[in-house]
Amino acid sequence: MISEAEVYDAFKEAGASEQSARKAAEAIAAYDNRFVSIEGKLTDMQGQINFIKWMLGTNILLTIGVLGRLRFVHT
Repeated sequence: MISEAEVYDAFKEAGASEQSARKAAEAIAAYDNRFVSIEGKLTDMQGQINFIKWMLGTNILLTIGVLGRLRFVHT
């Protein structure tokens, strides 16, 4: 992760004015924070999807088991 100070220093070395360098560094930091937030949300969603897959697999196995038992009861 790039810090705001590093971006500011890079713009200053490139010849940008004080105000322009500061605003650009703040804007990049805001985007970085936004992407970190989105990444956290995606990680949470992945956990929920894995849990739903586990529940679906268990449900399918139990359904097959019940249908198998019903088949043997009626034969």
